[in-house]
Amino acid sequence: MPSEGGCGVPSLMEALEARRAEVLGQAERLREQIAGLSEELARAEERLARLQIARETVEEVLAAPSSPVPGTDATGGGASGVAVALVKAEAELDVTVMSPEYREIIALFATSGAAMRCKEVCQHLGLGTEPRHVEGMRSKLKRLVERGILAEPSSGLFKVDGRKQGW
Repeated sequence: MPSEGGCGVPSLMEALEARRAEVLGQAERLREQIAGLSEELARAEERLARLQIARETVEEVLAAPSSPVPGTDATGGGASGVAVALVKAEAELDVTVMSPEYREIIALFATSGAAMRCKEVCQHLGLGTEPRHVEGMRSKLKRLVERGILAEPSSGLFKVDGRKQGW
């Protein structure tokens, strides 16, 4: 009888070891799934954060005073078109356009709808009109033209342009 018991123990140990290896493999697969899901969750949370920023920016632009800037024509793409462009820029992770300085410029054009020169934009935003300010503004306005938010219908004249955005 002792020989039977001796034979049963190793097979029980082998069965336990096989079961342990199976559960260990299952645990490893679950860890890999958790790691993959964690990465996917992080990407989704990042997209949510960007969308929240875009939403806040759009709300900010749309909440800006809607009266045109004195001495300007109120025709143009308007706030809703610029909001679309801002959402597109945010979706493309264009942090330049999402910065406070650019949002001020965009809000000015969105609320006025008018074509303006760099010096006028500087004046409306309360910046100096010295050459360094005007040239800095020209650089920003040109960048907004590249992004399709503004257009430059003639040299040095900028306005909202939604044609590139489809609005």
